[in-house]
Amino acid sequence: MVSKNQIKLISSLQQKKQRQVHKLFFAEGIKVVQELLFSNFELEHLFTTEIIFAEIPSSKQTLITDIELKKISALSTPNTCLALFKIPETKKVQEKGLLLALDDIRDPGNLGTILRLCDWFGIEQLVCSKETVDLYNPKVVMATMGSIARVDVTYLDLNELIKNTKLPVFGTFMDGKNIYKEQLPKEGIIVMGNEANGISKDIENSIKNRLAIPRFGDLQQTESLNVATATAIILSEFKR
Repeated sequence: MVSKNQIKLISSLQQKKQRQVHKLFFAEGIKVVQELLFSNFELEHLFTTEIIFAEIPSSKQTLITDIELKKISALSTPNTCLALFKIPETKKVQEKGLLLALDDIRDPGNLGTILRLCDWFGIEQLVCSKETVDLYNPKVVMATMGSIARVDVTYLDLNELIKNTKLPVFGTFMDGKNIYKEQLPKEGIIVMGNEANGISKDIENSIKNRLAIPRFGDLQQTESLNVATATAIILSEFKR
């Protein structure tokens, strides 16, 4: 059974401020919850309509009804289980290899998809500007499909990092060099910009390597690519 206090707590965790206060976030659905249970994330409590994870001690899980799950779920159609996890301490950024940097990405689905892309292409560190949507937003957690457990994410002053790094910094711009014709290094920081405005001017001024994904359509009237789609193309070229 879910208590009123538990319902109140879980509902409050849909807000970033409350996640920071309680140092907790929640994940829903068997796939995502399973990925997190067998990762370095520490389980606070599991609420489930079925005993799926028998290895989780009874003190850490509560069997609930479908009606109770609906009360605590952020989904219109809840999926079997919801788990509370502790938010871990942020790891220090290691300036080595390829880092992906996000400048003011606002859409939870985009951040979640980009995290999955990092996982797919072996990008171990994702750095985000402080304006970027919160990693532990329930929609972001769901969109990562478990990749949140395998990529280190750090929020910081992105402008400061780029100004002081010794790594080459790359950004995507409409007037950049054709990425398919460039020799790309194995180390560097790749910056992806805001969905509507692209890379901010302050950060743009610190980027020496300007790349572009060329348009091949005859009309060439499409203004831009979705940031997650563009990220997939960019990472693919750097790893090719």
